[in-house]
Amino acid sequence: MLKKRIIPCLDIDQGRTVKGVSFKNLRDAGDPLELAQRYVDEGADELVFLDISATHEKRKTLLPLVEKIAQIINIPFTVGGGIDSVGLGKEVIAAGADKLSINSSAVRRPELIQELASEVGSQAVVVAIDTHKEKGQWHVYTQGGRKKTEWLTEKWAYTAEQFGAGELLLTSMNHDGQKKGFAIELLQLIGNVVNLPIIASGGAGEINHFVDVFSKTNATGALAASIFHFGEIPIPDLKNYLKTQNIAIR
Repeated sequence: MLKKRIIPCLDIDQGRTVKGVSFKNLRDAGDPLELAQRYVDEGADELVFLDISATHEKRKTLLPLVEKIAQIINIPFTVGGGIDSVGLGKEVIAAGADKLSINSSAVRRPELIQELASEVGSQAVVVAIDTHKEKGQWHVYTQGGRKKTEWLTEKWAYTAEQFGAGELLLTSMNHDGQKKGFAIELLQLIGNVVNLPIIASGGAGEINHFVDVFSKTNATGALAASIFHFGEIPIPDLKNYLKTQNIAIR
């Protein structure tokens, strides 16, 4: 069985780490370099870097910042934001990323998943899915949660797998920043549709939320931001508690 992963997320805007609620009302959460170093020291299993305004602003991911972070960390590093071509994906890998996270560009042209997978390997292609529940159905959003698409989430997750995604990063916009727990129902739904590793994102607020997501769903990773950034749950304490609950943790 795959050991579960604890994954802090750096949402980057204007070169700073930010955090909001349901993708809105962003506030400053600190220097990304300082946070990255702290998470390595605390024993995080992986680190995710998302340039949340790159696609909306129609520009590239912040490659110089990616390079700086890659130089100081020694854990798997996933980078996303504005990656819309194989060429740019290769630049991000060259800058030090281990995995690429693609979202809006993949929805716009699913063939990009296949092209990146053939170039850098499917294990390095993470399809991020931002989803919002409306009238009983989960809908896929792009452009940093700004644009609703025609895709239902389970259909898009299945399609992403068929095109060669190696992993899904699944964020519930309804739960994001609410600190009331992960979207268990959503994770169960998608876990029954795909055979990919799934990173759960959106809603972590207390240690038992991680117990729930790992014991009630197929998620192999749990991602959080503000509770780690602001020291509400130290990663060593979280990992030690999960071990007492017989959850296989790295």
